[in-house]
Amino acid sequence: MNATNTPNAPQVRGPQQPPAADVPRTGPPVESDLQIAGDILAVQHLLQPPREHPATVAEFAGLARSIAGDRSQWEHLVEYDATTRWYHRLRTGPGYEVWLLSWVPGQGSGAHDHGPSSGVLTVLEGELTEHTDRGPRTLAAGSQRVFAPGYAHEVVNDALDGAVSLHVYFPGLTEMPRREGARAAAHACSPADRSAVSA
Repeated sequence: MNATNTPNAPQVRGPQQPPAADVPRTGPPVESDLQIAGDILAVQHLLQPPREHPATVAEFAGLARSIAGDRSQWEHLVEYDATTRWYHRLRTGPGYEVWLLSWVPGQGSGAHDHGPSSGVLTVLEGELTEHTDRGPRTLAAGSQRVFAPGYAHEVVNDALDGAVSLHVYFPGLTEMPRREGARAAAHACSPADRSAVSA
């Protein structure tokens, strides 16, 4: 017989634990918020009802992503026009509107802002270039830009293929004041342009 199996051998134990509380345990140990609070979906009165229309910037961006992801809502409507920019109002709601625009190669918006409207620009197909006072930015399909009132930019299709974009404005677009070209402004003080430098 081995010394550790003998009845008289000392037993090695870990540190002494304090005695358990006198409160009896009636179920499994609580390990998660779900076990503490219960299933939130089972408590309908705690859920906020879904909004019929977006009301926050994040919800407007989500609306644009949702439309972008469902080609059946817009693909059949797209037309390309080489003589003028094509656009189609896709949807309106209280305090907002959604526009679909197509861009043939070389077409641009001209430098502008959106008056008192904020917006979300989402590229659905192709590639667009956004020009701002910070320089050009390429927007590929899936790119999204969110902007506040007074944000000035110029959007151009510099690519060799057509492009399609989705624009959500809140409140709905009531004006689009023209601005001095973002590209022109960026080059106005270039050392190579001596006429713009006062002597």
